[in-house]
Amino acid sequence: MPTSPTSRPRPLVVLSIVLILILLGVLAAKYLGRDVIEVRVAGVNHQNLISSVATGGKVEPVEEYQAHATTAGVVAKIFVQVGQKVKVGDLLVKLNDSEAAARLASATAVLRSAEVTAQDIQHNGSTDERIGMSGDLSRAQMQQKQATADIAALRQLQQKGAASAAEVTAAEQRLATANSTLQGLQQRSTQRYSPAERTRAQAQVADAQAAVAAAQAGYAGVNLRSPKPGTVYSIPVSEYDFVPAGEDLMDVADLNRMLVRAYFDEPEIGKLAAGQAVKIIWDAKPNQSWHGHIERAPTTVITYGTRNVGECLITVDDAKGDLLPNTNVTVTVTTSQRFNVLSIPREALHTEGSVDFVYRVVAGKLLRTKVQVGAFNLTRVEIISGLTEKDTVALNATNNRDLANGLSVKVVE
Repeated sequence: MPTSPTSRPRPLVVLSIVLILILLGVLAAKYLGRDVIEVRVAGVNHQNLISSVATGGKVEPVEEYQAHATTAGVVAKIFVQVGQKVKVGDLLVKLNDSEAAARLASATAVLRSAEVTAQDIQHNGSTDERIGMSGDLSRAQMQQKQATADIAALRQLQQKGAASAAEVTAAEQRLATANSTLQGLQQRSTQRYSPAERTRAQAQVADAQAAVAAAQAGYAGVNLRSPKPGTVYSIPVSEYDFVPAGEDLMDVADLNRMLVRAYFDEPEIGKLAAGQAVKIIWDAKPNQSWHGHIERAPTTVITYGTRNVGECLITVDDAKGDLLPNTNVTVTVTTSQRFNVLSIPREALHTEGSVDFVYRVVAGKLLRTKVQVGAFNLTRVEIISGLTEKDTVALNATNNRDLANGLSVKVVE
């Protein structure tokens, strides 16, 4: 009986099987490695946590004296230089004062005339008038006395028949005239001017005094003196310049008492409070810094250019004449300080609604862990509860994949 030949697998079938096995292996490898992702991690450790906000500001003196031209004129002389220290009363600048001096002289002459008139009215006339009045009064008294003696003598003679009634009547008329003249002179010597005339004279004196005061102010305005001690830090004019009324001629201030006016964006205002420490940097002196504190925190929001900001006043605590007015500086306000607190990088923190959590790396897997946070700054956040210093938290995946609870991970540097 004939035997059948042994069947052998065809080469094409064998090749197909091998390719299928390789493909299945590749797919299995991809499937098994799909849930193992590479992540960057960070440790949980204790650090000092300092929060701050920064913005730009402008330096100003706490108190300053700005010498302004009270009237238009020409700068006649400048007596000081920028950087010079001055005392109270030191002459700073002088304008051309010919017109001011003339106005003062004229006003003074009017005042003197009004004062003389008022004095004459108070004493019932000038000195010459009072001397003349005194002479007239003496003569009237003598005439009245003589008329009284004459009528007495005539009446005696009339009784003896030696004088007529007409002579007695004429003497009586002369006595009445003398009495009337004497009475009029006496009233003029004490009541020459009416109350209305006295009031008007006093008013004229008051008006003249006001005019003199205005002229003196104008004259003083062209001879400007420093009302306070300080340092001259700005002289925007030169000698022989014509300046209009109100022009700034010179600025004087105590450069040891300075402040910074700074504007913070609206979201940062709630972090600011009076007394917070401030660091001040001026680009002109990059190796030097100044320190201060918030004197007045923002009280309202205003529009500053295209920004909604709050104005903040900062007192410079260590100014020594080396921080110049009107300079632009950078201020950094320390809003909170926490020392030696447990913290993590901010990128490790996740939030869903009101719940804060992190992904701890435990035995190659991610474990979602709820945490309670405290203070934070731009890079780190304080952990109050939920983590210990022994924990490691995931930051992000190297392939930008979202982190998830239970995900298998591989830690990379």
